[in-house]
Amino acid sequence: MAEPTTPLGPQECWALLRAHEFGRLAFHLAEQVHITPINYAVDVADDRRTLLFRTAEGSKLLGVVMNDDVAFEIDAYDAEQAWSVIVRGRARKLDEDEEHRAENVPLRPWVGTDKYNVVEIAVTEISGRRFDLSRPWLHILPST
Repeated sequence: MAEPTTPLGPQECWALLRAHEFGRLAFHLAEQVHITPINYAVDVADDRRTLLFRTAEGSKLLGVVMNDDVAFEIDAYDAEQAWSVIVRGRARKLDEDEEHRAENVPLRPWVGTDKYNVVEIAVTEISGRRFDLSRPWLHILPST
């Protein structure tokens, strides 16, 4: 019998990150952990891969400026499988002379708000898993 959980290698994790654009950012603010959805893009600069996202002034930006330790997660599932990729890293607001990097990737705000700040997540750890789902409750037929 095959294992129900399979680890994903770094290349497969990066391929999934490149193929998607929506995930969840976990960050610290005022001694609390916050999590928020963001849209993002993978950027390849100077032979290294990073994640970029845009944000307005507010708790996300304040959180990453005050504590750069973040985690980021994407996932998906269907009737038979699920997968998840988790990134840990260091976030920093890009300086004005670096913000142009966001123009070179498919990164645009999903909602009609101004998001002038570009944040980079430098990945220090990446991991992923694929899960075979049995979900037995879906196969139980009600008695008639």
